[in-house]
Amino acid sequence: MEFSQIALLLVVAAGFGIVARALKQPLLVGYLFAGLILSVFGMVRNVEVASGLGQIGVTLLLFLVGLEMKLTDLKSIGKVALLTGVGQIIFTSAMGLFLARILGFGILPSVYIALALTFSSTIIGVKLLGAKNALDGLYGKIVIGFLLVQDLVAILILMFLSGMSRGDFGVVDYFAIVFKGGALLLSVWFLSKKILPMIFEKFIALSDELLFIASIAWALGLASLVAGPLGFTLEVGGFLAGLALSNLPEHLTIAAKTRGLRDFFLTIFFMALGTKLVVGPVGSIFLPALGLSLFVLVAKPLIVLAMMGGLGYKKRTGFLTGLTVAQISEFSLILVAMGATLEHVDESVVALVILVGVITMTLSTYMVGGAEKIYKLVSHLLSIFERSNTREAALTVEREMRDHIIMVGCDRTGRALLPFLMRRAPVLVIDFNPKVFETLTANKTPVLFGDVNEPEIMDIAKLRWARLVISTISNGQDNLKLLELIKSKKASIKVIMAAATRKEAIRLYEKGADLVVVPEMIAGEYMRHILKTYGMGDKIDKIGKSHFMRLIGK
Repeated sequence: MEFSQIALLLVVAAGFGIVARALKQPLLVGYLFAGLILSVFGMVRNVEVASGLGQIGVTLLLFLVGLEMKLTDLKSIGKVALLTGVGQIIFTSAMGLFLARILGFGILPSVYIALALTFSSTIIGVKLLGAKNALDGLYGKIVIGFLLVQDLVAILILMFLSGMSRGDFGVVDYFAIVFKGGALLLSVWFLSKKILPMIFEKFIALSDELLFIASIAWALGLASLVAGPLGFTLEVGGFLAGLALSNLPEHLTIAAKTRGLRDFFLTIFFMALGTKLVVGPVGSIFLPALGLSLFVLVAKPLIVLAMMGGLGYKKRTGFLTGLTVAQISEFSLILVAMGATLEHVDESVVALVILVGVITMTLSTYMVGGAEKIYKLVSHLLSIFERSNTREAALTVEREMRDHIIMVGCDRTGRALLPFLMRRAPVLVIDFNPKVFETLTANKTPVLFGDVNEPEIMDIAKLRWARLVISTISNGQDNLKLLELIKSKKASIKVIMAAATRKEAIRLYEKGADLVVVPEMIAGEYMRHILKTYGMGDKIDKIGKSHFMRLIGK
């Protein structure tokens, strides 16, 4: 590919990336549209070369997945992640297969379409949860565990498919794939435990530049070996290369250094996929794509909601979890691209899944952003998904609370503040983080497990009779709703809140907060106070040592 062609690809990708960011969309969607526009105007002369470069991006994506894979993360949420993850895959793929057959697709293309509809995007899910400060909340933890299970299943499917040839396949061939895959995993495990740590420690880790080059060489070299003589694919090889390095002390450094290169080549991959949207008459895939997208946006969240209701979770938790995963995954796009390479599906199926990806990724981003408003509109219809006795039921406060302090959130800021408050008045903590709840319960600290957006939680907390409400969470929407709830009680309660930005703090003041703390401003004011009070000499060292001892709990 010529220099001018690569430059054009990147310029257009950057332009559409800016547009996607402005519209609060995943960059992936912008890159797909960039490829579509370039293809429509005939500006890409060599799509095959672009696809080849994109394969490097996919290989590095799987390399980073393997590098950062922690099976122990499943323990953080346990049974619910495993059951909802696997259960959703079974139910969604079965229903997706049925729907694809109704739409007139053959058996094998229908299987690919069904699997593509099943997986949800880890990249988008984590980004949306992070934007809402929900990663540490109950449904955030469930989503992360749920996505981890899906990623593992997706990789196993890719590994299995990569061992298949384009011809007929018999029972012996399937056993051969399992045997080869098992031998490959065993070899990677041996290398990761016995060989690679020694090589990296003695010869590579001391140089950042060599660490980067050697890691990329290992990823692409092993991928080529696995895809060539061993008969699998580059994607599987990339994942195994990352898995082999995941035990190294430097694995996070490798991930940080590799991410930029991955994004560069992955951008070209998604643009190359975008060019595949221009296939035959668009109308032939538009209506099926619309129907399948509706299934992903509506039926898929309902499946998750029903399963979580069966496991004893509240309808709100199930609804927010289901809504967060209401899109297809980057793995879905990789899956159908592999299917086209194996000649299991044609280009129209690839274009169909890409179009479903564009629709669901775009709409789900807005849906998650307005999740609370959507929930209010439909919550009365969702009661059938909730048991009478849920596992999230708030603990009833044993003693009558009056003239007390309600603290919303007890992680980091709240943890430092709690001992001080408890020496001055009765304190009741409200938190939606399972780990925080378990810790406070073990310490016999009065705590309610629940969300401040649920009026019944605040009723149990005796909000009307509280002296002071302190919110240490920096989620602006949650704090605004809390202020509205306090105002509706018509009680004289002092309110102190944290805000992520100056603009958000101003809005909270306007809505009735008595004091709003902006951490970045407080940090600057504290440093100014230290310098003004103690100067720039040795006293700063003493203050620093004292601060260090407090950090380590001494």
